Amino acid sequence: MASPNISFEKIPASIRKPGKYIEFNTRLAVRTLPANAQEVLILGQRLAGGEVPALTPTRVFSDAEAAAYFGQGSMLHRMVRAAIRAYPYISITCLALDDAAAGVAATGTATLAGTATGSGVATVRVGLDLVQVAVASGDTAADVAAALAAQASQQPDLPVTFSANAGVLTLTARHKGALGNAVKIAASCTAPGLSALVSTMAGGETDPGIAAALAVVASAGHDVIITPYADETGLTALREHLEFTGGPLEQRGAVAAYALTGTLASATTLAGQVNHGRISGALLRGARRLPWEIAAAYGAVIASEEDPARPLNTLTLTGVDAPDVADRLTRTEQEVLLRNGVTPLEVGPDGTSVQIVRAITTYTVDPQGIEDVSLLDLTTIRTLDYVRKAVRERVALRFPREKLSSRTPPAVRGEILDVLRKLEELEIVEEVEANKDGVICERDSQDVNRLNAKIPTDVVNGLHVFAGRIDLLL
Repeated sequence: MASPNISFEKIPASIRKPGKYIEFNTRLAVRTLPANAQEVLILGQRLAGGEVPALTPTRVFSDAEAAAYFGQGSMLHRMVRAAIRAYPYISITCLALDDAAAGVAATGTATLAGTATGSGVATVRVGLDLVQVAVASGDTAADVAAALAAQASQQPDLPVTFSANAGVLTLTARHKGALGNAVKIAASCTAPGLSALVSTMAGGETDPGIAAALAVVASAGHDVIITPYADETGLTALREHLEFTGGPLEQRGAVAAYALTGTLASATTLAGQVNHGRISGALLRGARRLPWEIAAAYGAVIASEEDPARPLNTLTLTGVDAPDVADRLTRTEQEVLLRNGVTPLEVGPDGTSVQIVRAITTYTVDPQGIEDVSLLDLTTIRTLDYVRKAVRERVALRFPREKLSSRTPPAVRGEILDVLRKLEELEIVEEVEANKDGVICERDSQDVNRLNAKIPTDVVNGLHVFAGRIDLLL
């Protein structure tokens, strides 16, 4: 208490000793908007040989660190590698999970038959990884299978392990769980006299639950969460976590990314089961890259864009392979996906790169089942989160110990309008002047210590569609 327009934090009004006393006030120093650097959380399974135990949030800065922390060739190691390749400057925290106690590892086989009558190369493809050995005339199927198993043991980054028995290679997923069924395998041999037949990976069951892991980081605050578990159970747990952390009391809004490589029908069905404005699922049908690696790349690209209102259209997922032409999504299929809560990934004009068509969330209908586009684009919820952050930080800086008098509401309203105008300068919101009368700050009718605010926010939308008509004049 000092004078009607000047208050002091450290100079008391009761001093009587003569002097010139001056304190520093830093509450008015910050006049800009807060930074929007994106913190990424990656969930995934670890191997027993990893240095970091499960459920221990760990900052990771390189491929080599991820291999040491979580085991070389582990799901989490490969996800970190994919994320860094897609966005080298990503800020990553990893949270490892152990395989489920009741889990079963997926297996597949590559059966070699015959005896080589000439030289060549035998190849087993695991996703995009190749295991290759030279074949000489006279080598039997058993010889080649044993050589391939020996070579695979020298490639610890593989998502599977090899064992050979009488010409039959058995490939076993490094991790237990249903995700191992998604590993694509193929085999071939260029040496005459030898043939190869593959049975796909199958039999994997029971992925680990993520609820306990998410509880560990509930208070940490991350902007993008990448999950390998693209199923209703895992995504429901993630949805509950995001609703809690992104709610009005916790105010740590985040978005989540997952990816699929299967059918259009399975992707749209899953999106309908999730139906949430903070979760985005991408489909790259027919990709050989492991789905959780695609999820890591997709999440990394989301994190690479700090402007929350800027669309992600055409951004490339570096390191993700282009599927065969027959598997690529048609324009009609992309429209179906975009109407059903799935982000389509397509092959770029160079024929090899994979890029985002339009990043959307799985939210398509409201609780009544009525079609709702309010949170369709991923940019919308990211923009709202940033606006909340900017307003909250400004009010906290300006009014850390404010009294609530008749002068307080207009002062708070003025700061909110200043934030909105600065957001408009960056094309994050628009029409601030037109909506300024709707910005209201008023005392609560029940709590004498509470100030309420209404902040109309017209978010800037993405330019996704341009339509033109060309009139022919002769």
